[in-house]
Amino acid sequence: MALEEGARSCLLRSRHRLEQDIKPSYLMDHMVSDGVLTVDEEERIRTQDQAVALLELLLRKDNRAYISFYNAMVKEAYNDLANLLHRDLPRVLPEAHFRSSTSIEGGVPQRPVVFVSRPELVNRVREKLYRLQKEPGWVTVFGMAGSGKSVLAAEAARHHGLLEECFPGGIHWLSIGQLDKPDLLVKIQLLCFRLEQSLDSQSLHRTPNTLDEAKERLRFLMLRRYPRALLILDDIWDSTVLKAFDLHCRILLTTRNRSLTNSVSGAIYEVEVESGLDENKGMEILALYTNTKLHGLPEEARSIVRECKGSPLVVSLIGALLKEKPNRWPYYLRQLQQKQFKRIRKSSSYDYDALDQAMAASIEVLPDEHRELYKDLTVLEKDIRVPAKVLSVLWELEPEEVEDILEEFVNKSLLFVDSHNKPYLYYLHDLQLDFLVEQNRTQLEQHYRDGPPTSGDEDCLYWIRFLTYHMAKANLFQELYSLMFSLDWVSTKAQLMGPAFLINDYVEYGPILDKENCEVRSQFQEFLSLSGHQLEQRPFPDVVQLALSQPHTSEVYRQALLQARDQAGTGKLYFEWLNKSSVESLSRLVIHPHQGSIYSACFSQDGAKIASSGASKTLKVFKSTSGEKLAEIQAHDDEVLCCAFSPDDRLLATCSSDRKVKVWNVERAILLRVFEEEHEEQVNHCQFTNTTRSLLLATCSNDNFLNLWNLNKPSSQNTMFGHFKPVNHCCFSPDDTYVSTSSNDGTVKLFQVASANEWKTISVSDVFAESDEDVLVKCSTWTADGKRIVCAARNAALVFDVETSEMLLEIRTNRLSTVQYCHACPTSNLLAIALSNYTVELWDLEANKKMADCSGHLSWVQRVQFSADGSQLLSCSDDQTVRLWETKKVHTSSAVCLKRDSDVLFNEDAIVVSAADYCNRLQVRDGRTGSVLFQSEEKSSRIRCTCMCRRPSAVALGQEDGTVQVETHRDWREQCVGSRQKLRIILITMWQSGECKVLQGHKEQVRRFSLLATDTRLLSWSFDGTVMVIGEKLQDIEAHRGAVLSCHVSPDARHFATTSADKTAKLWHCESWQCVHTLSGHQDCVRSCRFSWDNRRLATGDDNGEIRLWSAEDGSLLRICSRDGKDGMDSLHGGWVTDLHFSPDDSLLVSIGGYIKWWDVGKGEALQTFFPTGTALKRIHVSADFSTFVTIDSIGILYILQRVL
Repeated sequence: MALEEGARSCLLRSRHRLEQDIKPSYLMDHMVSDGVLTVDEEERIRTQDQAVALLELLLRKDNRAYISFYNAMVKEAYNDLANLLHRDLPRVLPEAHFRSSTSIEGGVPQRPVVFVSRPELVNRVREKLYRLQKEPGWVTVFGMAGSGKSVLAAEAARHHGLLEECFPGGIHWLSIGQLDKPDLLVKIQLLCFRLEQSLDSQSLHRTPNTLDEAKERLRFLMLRRYPRALLILDDIWDSTVLKAFDLHCRILLTTRNRSLTNSVSGAIYEVEVESGLDENKGMEILALYTNTKLHGLPEEARSIVRECKGSPLVVSLIGALLKEKPNRWPYYLRQLQQKQFKRIRKSSSYDYDALDQAMAASIEVLPDEHRELYKDLTVLEKDIRVPAKVLSVLWELEPEEVEDILEEFVNKSLLFVDSHNKPYLYYLHDLQLDFLVEQNRTQLEQHYRDGPPTSGDEDCLYWIRFLTYHMAKANLFQELYSLMFSLDWVSTKAQLMGPAFLINDYVEYGPILDKENCEVRSQFQEFLSLSGHQLEQRPFPDVVQLALSQPHTSEVYRQALLQARDQAGTGKLYFEWLNKSSVESLSRLVIHPHQGSIYSACFSQDGAKIASSGASKTLKVFKSTSGEKLAEIQAHDDEVLCCAFSPDDRLLATCSSDRKVKVWNVERAILLRVFEEEHEEQVNHCQFTNTTRSLLLATCSNDNFLNLWNLNKPSSQNTMFGHFKPVNHCCFSPDDTYVSTSSNDGTVKLFQVASANEWKTISVSDVFAESDEDVLVKCSTWTADGKRIVCAARNAALVFDVETSEMLLEIRTNRLSTVQYCHACPTSNLLAIALSNYTVELWDLEANKKMADCSGHLSWVQRVQFSADGSQLLSCSDDQTVRLWETKKVHTSSAVCLKRDSDVLFNEDAIVVSAADYCNRLQVRDGRTGSVLFQSEEKSSRIRCTCMCRRPSAVALGQEDGTVQVETHRDWREQCVGSRQKLRIILITMWQSGECKVLQGHKEQVRRFSLLATDTRLLSWSFDGTVMVIGEKLQDIEAHRGAVLSCHVSPDARHFATTSADKTAKLWHCESWQCVHTLSGHQDCVRSCRFSWDNRRLATGDDNGEIRLWSAEDGSLLRICSRDGKDGMDSLHGGWVTDLHFSPDDSLLVSIGGYIKWWDVGKGEALQTFFPTGTALKRIHVSADFSTFVTIDSIGILYILQRVL
């Protein structure tokens, strides 16, 4: 029926005043209850100008809607406005009463005073109710106390279509609660009376006197008089009560106990009510109670919703309290945090006056023995989900019995289950756990003192993770010291849980541990912080071997050495790093968050979190204290080139090669905005403004543009033009007045943020005017005072005055490296520089002095950033790690780095090492003490190799220009003995007499050469694929189709082996020079080979890290050394296998690649692994007794390793 013309005209005349004065949200509650407005219509109105949208809808409605709107205004005290509509109220015929009277007369409660829609849940309930249209059945709405079950049931029943199609017989609401039989009889009597009132007087009967009579009367009424009616039973607790209503009719029930309907007949449909509202809904309830706009709520409002996990009951109780005392926000937040549930109480329509009563009621219905078991759940940690086996350990019951008990708890909404995991994981709502802790504090302390349960079962990881927590709770401090100062515990927990949880323990319980021994706590924490990335590798490394690299004064080292000596007696291999005292680690924490290069890492403003992104296409957030992962997001479809926190740490922005910019909620790890239309090429960098006063996001791209984004708008607020080549970086000035851009066109431009106009251009390329090559400006950074800007280009960091554009300072780094990034400290004059030579440098801009070298990365350093307070510095690299440094503790290292081409002499206990250093000087060192025995002047040509002679003592060096020089021990005088520019010749020199002989024949560079056992013949091999034997007669052998990469002569000098880039190895006869066997099977270049001392075996290693053992007699493959999986790097060995050595008895084999491995030759199994600080080991020198090993890594660290006996 259409709206009468008079009512329509009245609405149109009064429309302007109504739009200005009414508050639609309150009026719509009444109209939904009256059934003239649907929930969907209400939701649509809420997304628009509500008053305008409501009146537009009324004009399309009928007379009933007009009357409902009028009545709602009267109820909400809009008397003046209601008078405007009164004169034109339509006449309504008796038969045109609201359909809503069906639900009102049936006892369905009105909407609460404060109501927030939950449309998804309401629609799920209605969908189940529609299934009762053709046949009787049960719809069960279940959930924990205070989750809003009753409100949802009432809201679902207020629907015209549902009433007309499914329940034309009406809806009858009955509140049950915890009843005994007499009370249940009264409830059914009243329901029967209500149902009989609408019947003629002849149908009336006397009141039933027994429960059986009442049940039969109700059955008759529901089946004969109201066959298609819906009976709603609210708050059912007991299955015996429910059986009284098992009448073969249509029933909707609300309960905390899901299993109640197991005792009744008929179809059963279930709807689970989540325990909490989302944050926005919870905030909306508090805003409605306190008559405050959402953005006007204090910060405590958000904290209250988070603290109670959005519980509708708690939010409503506190909202009602705040309505009367609006200045008590901090007070009620404190009560919630302190678990003072009795003080959160309010007389209301809810059955319980206070929160603690509502939760206690659920527990009281449990059997006595199960009630005690439920109290034991107090020991669980918040937000942790555990399998049944954990509680099997706690309760000392069979797992199957535990599962049955847990199922009962779940059915009664006392526990939650995550059924997506196998085995199922169980957890408590925070409010339930807080209530249990508060109620059982005394028993809890005793429970801890009885001793925390433990189990070696991997399913019981809970006890491994939280054993320290329980010990601290129980004040078992001595036991805590013994546990956490144990290398065995470190090994066990790191293997099962990873290192981050362990580091967290040392941070969290540091104050307790420091009372026993702060130095030991610091030593364990430092060991984990610097070795954590290795403890994440699989196969899991030997913790004792890792710990042997700790300083000699460390308790970690002391325990490791004791264990190593004990196990050495059983044949276990361990190796001690003898010269480790000469190496200093400056990193505070090393994290391995991604597989693949890391292009960006940044601190949150509070310094507590770090975000990182890179080639893996993911964004990760982790704790800066321990590296514990907080969030992992599959962020983009291509490499994520940059990530940045907002100034309030709530948001994270990412940009990618996929041309998209995304904004994420940090806490919930959800996507908020995507900007994908503006940039036409990869987006290189993103950064938020430094304050939230006018929050903007800047992004720059290979499309030559800079965009500024207002997050509330779908497209960019401003686009800055001016560069004619890709823009690599953008950066706001400290006061957000300007934004700088750095480009491949050789300039840095400064734009005014407010006007988006270009302010000035700094031509960085002019500094490099002597070069014709393009100058690519990688980035720019503002000093803390905003008066200077530092630009990174080529191998320099250039400091310019912002006002005058004059260059104030030029910091030139290593000529062979490039500056990848730089960042100025926000609290000091320090500048951090990331370099392609794997290092980070710190410079004082005022003193123009290098303050620190930070080494440790194994590849290009892509990004550096100081924390907001300047106390920490992070760096990220292509080596897949993020390193943290303490700004005050790093310094310029005095350690000299060595090149990997070296030679070693073993003389009884003495170890002498010769190698070139990074300054291109030859050094001879005592391997045990690290002291320098000889150091030459810096050479003009690069030193490529070195060789030592035992008698007389001398060392030779070969240079890139072909010069060979010899240093004698007598006076270490340099003697030039020959020079040849072509690397494809071999120069043989009698260095004492000066006599020399030139041997030539190779067409490309000679890889290496070796004297045969008789010293009359020389074997050489080359990149041209040939092997030459030079002696009485020249033998030129076309050995391989690719470059010959290694060659080794058998100890008996009867055979030699060659390996090649053609992925094969070959065995040759030394007399006939014929190929005896071709060894195929490697999948990559075969880089190294070695005969066993008994001449029976040959070991070969390739660029994929694989080692194969062959029979030298028939060329058959004996075994492939263990391939358990990749050790966290790109190959099985962390890199190319570059050198191999057998032990004298041929039972052991040592190999080097990314790290050093020792193998059991008979079984092909790895016995031990040593992880150097660097990688890409090139050669290993082994003592005759196979007890001492010497090598140098890619960052120049010398390792003297000795077997522990």
